[in-house]
Amino acid sequence: MSDDSIPDLGGRVVLITGAGAGLGAALARAAGAAGAEVILLGRTVRKLEQVYDAIVDAGGPEPAIYPLDLEGTSPEEYGELYERIAGECGRIDALVHNAAMLGKQTPLEHYEPLDWARVMQVNVTGPLLLTQACLPLLRAGTDPAIVFIEDERRTAYWGAYGVSKAAAAALADILRDELDGEPAVAVHRVRPGPMRTALRADAFPGALPEEVPLPETEVPRLLAAVAGTRLPHA
Repeated sequence: MSDDSIPDLGGRVVLITGAGAGLGAALARAAGAAGAEVILLGRTVRKLEQVYDAIVDAGGPEPAIYPLDLEGTSPEEYGELYERIAGECGRIDALVHNAAMLGKQTPLEHYEPLDWARVMQVNVTGPLLLTQACLPLLRAGTDPAIVFIEDERRTAYWGAYGVSKAAAAALADILRDELDGEPAVAVHRVRPGPMRTALRADAFPGALPEEVPLPETEVPRLLAAVAGTRLPHA
């Protein structure tokens, strides 16, 4: 990633879910290097701390760590998240919905209801509840943006993951229409190419990791959205 592809994110507050690894961690490190105050949201504190250290060691603004498991978070806990961010930051300029759960790759005929509910909670309901909690903070931001990391898997055996990603795309589109007013909040759907992540390794266990690029290759487009740039609709 060349320097001229990195926007200046100085002064922007960016919340990234799934920030402990993969694309979320790569984006968090890049956003911190570009001057953003990054809120690292994820379920594993140790991984979030590693990203925190990488940002600070590279000279970026001190990020914030917010441990949260989208699978089991209650609406009340999202309210607590709002109160904490409002008290410490006052606003959010960009919210990136990156966290995702693969679930089981099995025929829909045999999909376990609990497994289905878990995937839908992380990939659809969680982003909705987090967006609801963060909208007042986004409206207080500058050129605010919500970014959904999308994936299209509408073929056999993708199960709850495929359905949830289709639902999340619809969620993004409906939000885009509803928030296209004053003050406007931009909503983007960004579909990365294949990346060397844990989710992909689980989905394609027989593939060689080196056959696909690192997540860092997808960061420039995301930084543009995080910077408040209006991207073409997917």
